[in-house]
Amino acid sequence: MKTNPKPKEKGVCKMMKKEAVKKSMMYTIDLTKIDGDGAFPCPKCGTIISPDDETEEVYQIVETKVKNDELTELILTCNKCGTTIRLTGFLTQPES
Repeated sequence: MKTNPKPKEKGVCKMMKKEAVKKSMMYTIDLTKIDGDGAFPCPKCGTIISPDDETEEVYQIVETKVKNDELTELILTCNKCGTTIRLTGFLTQPES
């Protein structure tokens, strides 16, 4: 007698794939290539993300990466569309 393996649930598999695609979608922005005060539009929805905004109404900081006491990378999420954005190109402070 052969036993059939348990049938896969179609909807669950598709949902997991969609979530994996959403999670893997991350935009990278190099701050050295931005003119002005460091504000930039969200790559997906266009909401202006400004370093001067400390309210966390527009975006939330998810992770900071520091190397030798200097900020090297910042990962944030746009609160409007949920896009994850990786910021690079922070200016290093010259030693006095």
